[in-house]
Parts: sequence; C-alpha cells; structure tokens
Amino acid sequence: MIEAAACQPYVAAGRSMREFTFKALALGIIFGIVFGAANAYLGLRAGLTVSTSIPVAVMTVAMFRVLGRFGREGTILEANIAQTTGSASSSLASGIIFTLPALFMWGMPPDLLQMVLLALSGGLLGVLFMIPLRQYLIVREHGRLPYPEGTACAEVLKASQGGGVQASHVFFGLGIGAAFKAFTSWLHLFPDQLALQLPVLKKAQLSLDTSPALFGVGFILGPRVATIMVGGGLLSAVVIIPAIAWWGEGLQAPLFPETVKTVAQMSATEIWSRYLRYIGAGAVATAGIITLLRSIPLMLASFRASATQFGAAGAAGRGAALRTERDLPPAVLASGVIAIVLLMALVPQVFSVIHGVPRQLLAAICVVVFAFFFVTVAARIVGLVGVTSNPTSGMTIAALLGTAAVFLAVGWTDATGKAAALMVGCVVAIAASISGDTSQDLKTGFLLGATPRYQQLAQLLGVLTSVVFVCLSVMLLAKTFGFGGQDLPAPQATLMRLVIDGVIDQSLPWGLVAVGAGLALLAELLRIPSLPFAVGVYLPLSTMTPIFLGGLMRWLLTRGQTTTVAESRTERGVLLGSGFVGGEGLLGVALAGAAFVEGRKPSGIGYAWAGEIGGLLLGAVAFALLVVWFVRRVTGQREASIGG
Repeated sequence: MIEAAACQPYVAAGRSMREFTFKALALGIIFGIVFGAANAYLGLRAGLTVSTSIPVAVMTVAMFRVLGRFGREGTILEANIAQTTGSASSSLASGIIFTLPALFMWGMPPDLLQMVLLALSGGLLGVLFMIPLRQYLIVREHGRLPYPEGTACAEVLKASQGGGVQASHVFFGLGIGAAFKAFTSWLHLFPDQLALQLPVLKKAQLSLDTSPALFGVGFILGPRVATIMVGGGLLSAVVIIPAIAWWGEGLQAPLFPETVKTVAQMSATEIWSRYLRYIGAGAVATAGIITLLRSIPLMLASFRASATQFGAAGAAGRGAALRTERDLPPAVLASGVIAIVLLMALVPQVFSVIHGVPRQLLAAICVVVFAFFFVTVAARIVGLVGVTSNPTSGMTIAALLGTAAVFLAVGWTDATGKAAALMVGCVVAIAASISGDTSQDLKTGFLLGATPRYQQLAQLLGVLTSVVFVCLSVMLLAKTFGFGGQDLPAPQATLMRLVIDGVIDQSLPWGLVAVGAGLALLAELLRIPSLPFAVGVYLPLSTMTPIFLGGLMRWLLTRGQTTTVAESRTERGVLLGSGFVGGEGLLGVALAGAAFVEGRKPSGIGYAWAGEIGGLLLGAVAFALLVVWFVRRVTGQREASIGG
C-alpha cells in the first residue's frame, strides 16, 4: 500500500502556481453547462449518465493552448479547477432526472424556481458534507481507495504537460454526435430506430437505436457491463414478451394493469409498456436494494470512521500550514448546512405541496439525515468502484422507502405526501451523486498538488452556475416531448414513482414486480451483476443494442494489442464517446427549445420516399458508416500512450 505521506504531488506544496483564476472558472462554467444539459438529455432517454471530468479537462487544456497565443497559457492547476467546476453539473443532472420527472407524470409539474431550489439544496449539501471527509477518505486512505476516475483525470492532465492531450477527439465527437442527431430528429433523413420482426416467436423483435451517444456510452462502460445489459434486454424482447403474448392469446378480457386491450390486441411495444416495465422495475429495485445490502458493512464502517473524523478533519484543515492541506473552515460547513435547512423548512417554494412549517421541517430533517449518511457512503464506494458503479439508484430508493414510511406513519398518504417524498429523494439523490463526483475531483487535486479549499469553492460555484441551465433543459424537454413516452421514457424517475406508489397506496401489480425481483435474485445466484442486468430488463432492447455494440467495439479494438496500444485506443474511444454524448445531448436540448418556441416538433425532409424497407436500410447504412468512422478515428492515427 502507498501511504499518504509517501505520495509526492505533481506540484509541490511549497510551489506557487496560478490556480483559482477567472479564466479557469469561466471555462469550467461554460463546459459544465454544456455537459450538464447533455447528460440531462441522455439520462432521460437511457437512464444513464457519464462522468465528464476527463472530457472537460481535455477541452480545457485545448482552450488554454488557444488562449495562450494571446497571453499566458493556463497551468495544470488552473485546468484542474476548470474540470472541478465543470464536472458538478453532471451530478446535478443525475439527481434531477432520477426523480423530478415523476412529478410531471403525476400531473404536478414543478416550476423552474422549485426545481432550482431543490437541486441547489442537494448540490450544496453534497459538497459541504465532503469538506471534513477529505482528510480521511482522500489523504489517509490513499493507496487503499484508488478513486479510478480521479486518478485517470490526474494522469490525463499530467500527460497534457508533455505534449498535449488529443482534444480533437472530443470536438470531433461533439460535431458528429450533433450532426447525426440532426439527421434523425430534425431533418428525418433516416429513422432513429431500426426493428426486425423475428419469425416463429410471437411478437418478438430485435431493435436498434441509431444513437451515437448510446454507442459512446457502451464504449465507455466496456464489454462486460454492456454485454450484461443487452442480455437483460434480450431476455425481455425474445423471451418474456413472446411468453406473455403466447400465454395471453386466449384471454377475452384485458389483463391487469391494462384495462382496454386484450393481450392479443397489443403490440410488442404495448406489452413492454404495460407489463415489462413493472417486471423491470421490480428487477431494478431489487438489484438496487441487494447492492445496498451488500454494501452495508462497508457503509457502517465508513460512516463510523468518517464521523469520527468530522471534527478532527475540520480542525486540521483550519490550522494547516501547507497549501495542499487547507480546506474550507468548519464555520463554512456549519453555516451552509444551517442555511439550507432553514431554506427547506421556511421557504414554501422548496416543497410547494407541503403546507405548514412542521411538515416542511419534517421533510428537511429527512433530507439532512439521509443526505449525511449517503454522502458518506457514496464518497467511499466510488473510491473503490468508480462513479459509474455508484449505486445512486439503490440509495435513492432506500431514501424514498424511508421517507415514505415516515410519511405513512404520520398519516400523510395523499398525493402531496407522494410528491413530498419524491422531493426529499431528489435532494438526497443529488447530494449522494455530487459527493461521488467531488471526491473524485479531490483525488485528482491531491495527486496534482491542488489547494483543497479552491477545489471546494469551485465545486460550490459549479453547482450555483449550472443549476438553472440543467433545470431549464429538463423543463424544455418535458414541455416538448413529455416524460414516460417513447421519446424520453425517463426510466429512473418512472421507477421512483412506482416505488412511492407501492409504499403509500399499494397500487402496483405486485405479481409482475415479484417476477422482476425473482429475475434479479436469479442473476445474483448465477453470479451475474444484478443491477446492469436489471437495467437491461427494464429498458427497451433498442436502447441496449447500441450500448452493447459500443462495448463490443472496445473489446475488438483492444483485444490482442500491446498495453500501450490498448490504452491509447481506449483513451481515444472514451474521448470520442464523451463527445458523442455531448453533441447528441446538446442538439436534443436545442431541438426541444426550438420546438417549444415554434409550438411543434420539426417535420424535416423525411424518408417516406424510400418506403419502410428503404428507410430501415438508410438507417442501417448511416449507423454502419458512423461505426466505421469511429474505428478509423480510434485506430488510424499513430498508436501512442495518453497524450500522444
């Protein structure tokens, strides 16, 4: 194990270097807004978000080089502050899209002010609770908690000092992702989904979403996770749906929860919507709870150890002489938490459905208790497994179950009680999500020799400056496309809504939910990671297929290569994939804004002239060309290590 004392930062503690500058903060804010909106779109469409620290760091270094022609080039610590500021928005987006769309589905849409206040409360709590934990989790546990994304981001920034990170990959990815989205959703030159009906199996079909963003997500996740996810999707599409169609063929009445059509009258998409969604919800909820239960020993140990460090770490940061040991003082933490509690307890717009200070105070207490616990837990877990494996869904479900149980105990079981429980879950989800991101950024800073208090201020500033834009993006998407439909299924928020409904008014088809729970348990018995498998069962196969192809492409491009070549190709593919996510997401939000202004969705040129088969062929050829371009971009340049 590497001891903290033996770790020599890239920039020595006694060295003075530009760090917390206007240039660094401005670039971080701009890139944060860009990737925050993109991640909001991606999460509402696919139920997934990606870490943006590395692409923001890469783009910052590139911009510093451009700006350096007109003045001083940015330092490595300035680049670190920029990525710290910019990465906060993606965590905000994750917490928001996991929860608040359920309010729109319930017919109680929040206004922009309420969304901003809820997101601010969660974001600021997540950063503030991480202040005293840095000394323990980042410094004392160095060598035991690797923090993979934070370590990788530090290596990227170090490499940029010796020849430059290949920022062109991110920018090319942004352009191609946006252009492809324009062809499918604006000009409608070819369909955005391809489907092939399978013979023999009743209502079974294979489908593919021609999405650069989902393909990029698959490359980022890697072959193992992508394969497990598509396995869950195939189980739904070619096993469960045909089984329901075969079993229900002779039924003369609708099968609950459907009340209009019989199973025989329903299409495969309708069967998925009315039955598979509940089976998938049971699988995801069970898998999230299993993940949470498995982490309980680690959670309790981390919580106890971190709680004992709360006072000591604050005192150490206050009295630290070295620049690299200075945290924000405990007074900032205490006053910030008190201010947020007062905001939630006294300002009616935060929990708009709650009337009366006692109920608001009860909700605020639930927020602080759950947020404090899960911030501590999430910051430790991501140190071991990374941000992408952080069980935020399971933590949010646990917070919702706890809050709903409290509200049920006090007799608060009407629609406002459901909405209030969801709002509590929203704040907790954002706090847990942003604590994982903050801890990764603090790890990057620890390895580079950054000043902790500057990073903590940058995170707070990132929350404050991006929250309006992320919330505005979600509202635009809601008013243009709606949530819970084919365009934006908002899978995580749908799951949270089902959890609250199940606890408070018990209106779920529990038989279907039990089937999903059984699938998650079976996956665990077969030693298959249940959470990605359950997500595959829950989401349409069309969403899983491009993710699988992206993961498969990563395996094909790195299989049998030397370590240097494999790492170089992985780096370029991850940067391209991140660009795909950003480009498609940004154009998706832009199209939503344009449609909202015009009052209609863009009609485009259309591909009706080609016919149904011709349209499918056009889409397949376009997606194949995208994959070919991606492969040539990843492999066509000289093979080099990071920064080559």
